[in-house]
Amino acid sequence: MDVVAVSPGWLSLLPPLAAIVMALVFREVVISLFVGVWLGALFLVNYDPVAATLRSVDTYALEALADADHVSIILFSLLLGGMVGVISRNGGTQGLVEAMRGAATTRRRGQFLTWLAGLAIFFDDYANTLIVGNTMRPVTDRLKVSREKLAYIVDSTAAPMAAIALISTWVGFEITLIGDTLQTAAGQVTDPAVAAELLEGAANPFNVFLHSIPYLFYPILALLFVAMTVVTGRDFGPMHGAELRASSGRGLYREGAMLAADTSGGLMDAPADKPHRWYNAAIPVLATVAVALGGIYVTGRASLLEENPAGGFALREVVGAADPFKSLIWASFVGSVTAIALSLGQRLLTVNEAIDSWLGGMKAMMLAMIILVLAWSLGGVTEAMGTGPYLSTLLQDTLPINLLPVIVFVTAAVISFATGSSWATMSILFPVVVPLAVAMGAGVGFDSGGHYTILLGVVSSIMAGSIFGDHCSPISDTTVMSSMASGCDHVDHVRTQLPYAVAVGGIAMLVGDIPTAFGLNPFISLAVGVALLYGLLRVFGKRIDDVAMATAGSQPAASSYPVSST
Repeated sequence: MDVVAVSPGWLSLLPPLAAIVMALVFREVVISLFVGVWLGALFLVNYDPVAATLRSVDTYALEALADADHVSIILFSLLLGGMVGVISRNGGTQGLVEAMRGAATTRRRGQFLTWLAGLAIFFDDYANTLIVGNTMRPVTDRLKVSREKLAYIVDSTAAPMAAIALISTWVGFEITLIGDTLQTAAGQVTDPAVAAELLEGAANPFNVFLHSIPYLFYPILALLFVAMTVVTGRDFGPMHGAELRASSGRGLYREGAMLAADTSGGLMDAPADKPHRWYNAAIPVLATVAVALGGIYVTGRASLLEENPAGGFALREVVGAADPFKSLIWASFVGSVTAIALSLGQRLLTVNEAIDSWLGGMKAMMLAMIILVLAWSLGGVTEAMGTGPYLSTLLQDTLPINLLPVIVFVTAAVISFATGSSWATMSILFPVVVPLAVAMGAGVGFDSGGHYTILLGVVSSIMAGSIFGDHCSPISDTTVMSSMASGCDHVDHVRTQLPYAVAVGGIAMLVGDIPTAFGLNPFISLAVGVALLYGLLRVFGKRIDDVAMATAGSQPAASSYPVSST
């Protein structure tokens, strides 16, 4: 897409800011996103309102749908939604809820199991979000956990886990950016010793990535903070209100909420006269995970063999070279077929009932698909206006080298918040920030210390800040997908998650990015961060006592997810 820089540059910030503010104030995300797209188009077509309206649809929405990766995400989401529809209709979901009664007996245990599931599916954030949200939603519904809290747990374990896992679809992208930018920086320095060290790092960027993991303060603390809220049973801000509402039986979601995925309707209701078998849900989900992992290995190895037929690849190299989108489509398709086959083989559903429930599951995803397309369209508008590059130029001024990591974190967060994409933010900042850091003296001491910690802080701050901004942004695709998988109002998810993300992000900067740039051990920073977050919960968090589930099989009246009594 051609970039048409608007003048003055700050105008490029107005479309995403308008969409975000309108969504938070009016709680109407579809119209808010369209207004953001239209406003950006208006700037790009010389303030012609008619042309702006037409370009919003025939250019930016169309280009969002023409992107192969975007179509892959839509297809994966729809197929997975279809699978969920079938396993709900054949009684598998109800069977899974009943089977987990022994383990998920309280609200705390249900949330903790959801958090563990988020850690277990570490290989891809999209797969994590959709599988964990859809699988655990009926369990947490029965335990009267608010949809907002479920969406928070899902969202705050997906990207952070994929970003720090040694084997995930993120790692290949991250180490490619690290290697390429170190190579570029090496060509821009005049000191041969520094250039040699940078080239050494570029030759093995995975080692640089490994060294940067302790400095990924926001993702690590975000994962731990989710666990702390679950274990302590304490919440604050809008999340506390949501949990109080749900636990008291006044509804799993706000009255009048516009659910990103609506499972009401009848086509997904479990039959009362048929057995509810937990494995009819577990087998399709496990098949989905297995095929996703297998597809990542197969596509990654095939890609590497094209370049080096001799073979002998490390597992991390295979995962890094994989095509995650193709793998996820295979996985969700196999999951759908498996669910339908189990339903027909046990005569739980007729062919027509199975297809109707499959289509019903897809239909439940349609609002989220519209939101995704509009979010991508707004991302296309911000790209066309040069929003990201404009924000990155804020780093070009002379800065104290020890403050560079925290400034990079803030800048990455702002770009990711405005564009709704952590990967796009990383793509923008790595080529700009890493050479800047090296030019300021951060490229010395890969093996012996020096300012290597500054370089690690910069590298990790780009990744961590991108995730932080992504968590805060209503126009982020993973935020939308978390709302969709959890059956939560999208704006309500953003409003309840935002205070938690800001609290973790603020402490990550305060005790992580700043002091480690002056030499503090990152593990000490993480320990202090955990202590501060726990103290925050103790001071500001309010406890909601677990309620004995005397009517464990009954569903709160405001829920749209069918769970029958036993």
